[in-house]
Amino acid sequence: MNSVSERIDERRRHMIGAAAMTLAIAELGMTAAAKAASGGADQTTTPAAQTARNSFREPKQIDAGVLSVGYAELGFADGPPVILLHGWPYDIHTYVDAAPLLASKGYRVIVPYLRGYGTTRFLSGETPRNGQQSAIASDIVALMNALGIEKATIGGCDWGARTSNIIAALWPERCKAMVSVSGYLIGNQQLGMVPLPPKAELQWWYQYYFATERGRAGYEKYTRDFARLIWQLASPQWNFDDATFERSAAAFDNPDHAAIVIHNYRWRLGLAEGEAQFDKLEKRLAQAPSIGVPTITLEGDANGAPHPEPGAYAKMFNGKYEHRLITGGIGHNLPQEAPQAFAQAIVDVSQL
Repeated sequence: MNSVSERIDERRRHMIGAAAMTLAIAELGMTAAAKAASGGADQTTTPAAQTARNSFREPKQIDAGVLSVGYAELGFADGPPVILLHGWPYDIHTYVDAAPLLASKGYRVIVPYLRGYGTTRFLSGETPRNGQQSAIASDIVALMNALGIEKATIGGCDWGARTSNIIAALWPERCKAMVSVSGYLIGNQQLGMVPLPPKAELQWWYQYYFATERGRAGYEKYTRDFARLIWQLASPQWNFDDATFERSAAAFDNPDHAAIVIHNYRWRLGLAEGEAQFDKLEKRLAQAPSIGVPTITLEGDANGAPHPEPGAYAKMFNGKYEHRLITGGIGHNLPQEAPQAFAQAIVDVSQL
């Protein structure tokens, strides 16, 4: 498999790198003054104490499948495509620092809002507000079709990691390589009905809360408070500030957000129906398909969210595979807490 360095000679790479960094800085609205005021914080360090000075420009929009998808795009149109997928309760700013690092290396970086987040909207009021795993994965394949992307390196965290896994397993011809935070996350309703030891069940408290009408109403009423709590529990050593949180929390103002989140967790427990059009895909996923595309899995050393141990899922990757533990108090939202480590994994896996 040809690497980026084999396709881009050193001279062109140098030019692309310099130009893309300029583009990335403009895309993020970072000024020289802002950098100076921040002390020129090094991207190699966890941005825990940095303010939310970085942000994507107003997202682009494109009709794809049942959605008008909002997405950020950085880099060059002819660069090797990379698609980065966020989870819950996060948004595209999970990659606000990693994306420009990748753009600076010549990649075309696409960061979409999932259904129910940000500027992504359903094209029809009649479409079910379905949060099941195969529906979300199908959205990303439809986005690739709409953007004319035949094959991409795909990276994800939380829901985004699960979506990356599904695309790699069901549509390997569309996935050149993958970076997955917390490894293999494909599930099914039957697995969701298997009881866990009490300590493990406690970590899923919000899933059971969402199963009740009180939980649905509570999430709708206290969305921001709920999300902030999850951020704190999932990343106990990440000292994010109010501006960083609010920048992402704006994505939860999407009119379908609560419906998608509640349906996702209820569907996992078999308490909500999916759509018949996804039944065949879910049957394939229920068989726990192995993943053959080159993969790097990542885990933070301070992940406070429910997650499997690396040894439990290594066997699910039967292609070129590597696992990396990212140290330094890195929690669940790894791409935002350790952007350089995440970006480096994307570069490395895309060259396998």
